[in-house]
Amino acid sequence: MNRLAHAAVALGWLLAQPALAAEGTEAPNGAAVTVLTAAKSCFSDIVDVSGILVPKEEIAIRPDRPGLKVADVLVDAGETVTAGQILARLTTPDGGTLQIQSTTAGLVSASTAVIGAVASGKGEALFSIIARSEFDFIGQVPTASLPKLKIDQMVRIRVIGAGEMDGRVRRVASTVEPNSQLGQVTISITSPRRLMSNAYARAMIKTGESCGIAVPLTAILYGTGATVVQIVRRQRVEARRVEVGLMSGGRVEIREGLNEGDVVVALAGALLREGDPVRPVQAEVGK
Repeated sequence: MNRLAHAAVALGWLLAQPALAAEGTEAPNGAAVTVLTAAKSCFSDIVDVSGILVPKEEIAIRPDRPGLKVADVLVDAGETVTAGQILARLTTPDGGTLQIQSTTAGLVSASTAVIGAVASGKGEALFSIIARSEFDFIGQVPTASLPKLKIDQMVRIRVIGAGEMDGRVRRVASTVEPNSQLGQVTISITSPRRLMSNAYARAMIKTGESCGIAVPLTAILYGTGATVVQIVRRQRVEARRVEVGLMSGGRVEIREGLNEGDVVVALAGALLREGDPVRPVQAEVGK
């Protein structure tokens, strides 16, 4: 190559430097943004239900003959009894004694037995016993969630004052209350703990699972026309329309619009616009 040719090449290279320098410094002059890499995760579809505990079966204990008086009371409300256990002793009009026994094992939920009071087969029950100490959880569910519930689904229940326990869906309403648009679900509780009638409880019913791309809720922009996630490609902002799914623990499932490995703006906002140059800063693990 002659000297003229060398000079032409050198001149061309020098003329190109401003443009190359501008391209190389464009991103560092942009705003620093925290980004993360879109990754796969699994989400549980949970129906959250609030309600109360009611006895599954409550048995009334009365004498089978009239004209009796309570002579001795051996158990009080709140005690647990066994089948055949003596609950009270009554006196007959002729001075005899009659024993009242529990017909089932369970929890004594109420008692009207008072020494000297008259007891009758047609009057108020002397004792009410929750058979086998079994309770149902009765909850109200929005109409949209009712089709997700099935008989025998496992349930995790938190009862105020008694902690967490397991349950199983026993019955799902076929109709909803017209004013509230809520339907009833009945859940059988399996627990050796002592429970109380009308205690407040919450149930978490897992109705399914979905695995896909996940991003933090802070990465989502909700607009009137679309749901958007901002990503960074070639150090510039791009807006991607996405379809969101399940949510859990501050994260949201992205069903369409993102791929695993996409670099996502962790805290999306209106200050970032399509095409803006940025300096991506990778988010620390766990934040």
